[in-house]
Amino acid sequence: MNDEGIRQAVAADVAAVRAVTDAAFSPYIERIGVAPVPMEADHAANVAAGRVFVTGDPVIGLVVVEAHADHLFLDSIAVHPDAHGRGVGRRLLEFVDARARVLGLSEVRLYTNALMWENQQLYPTFGYEVVERRGDGPYARIHYRKRLD
Repeated sequence: MNDEGIRQAVAADVAAVRAVTDAAFSPYIERIGVAPVPMEADHAANVAAGRVFVTGDPVIGLVVVEAHADHLFLDSIAVHPDAHGRGVGRRLLEFVDARARVLGLSEVRLYTNALMWENQQLYPTFGYEVVERRGDGPYARIHYRKRLD
């Protein structure tokens, strides 16, 4: 699998976006008791809206982002388990920072499920700080932000 380069997803990528998202998040279903939100996303609509960026041929990783007036929201990041340990997630997070800068935004925001303990260790190593913890229906969420230089 080649994982060099990150590009905007196109309609032909929707099935791969769904497959990578499901592979990345399905291990959490048992832990949190419900399907993680990214698994329920309308992938075709996100791709059509230009919110999805992918890497690899075939696709092994992706981010879903949404620009707001004062920040870039990282809605989802997913790396196929077969590609773990190859720096794909790091490159995707670096891409998100670069994308925010290109859009003239000085902050990236995201949230993760409080039961996804791995993320609580990961995001701070990339400069994210916890802003708040709050519930949203069946999900306990931790909200993060990263201020860009």
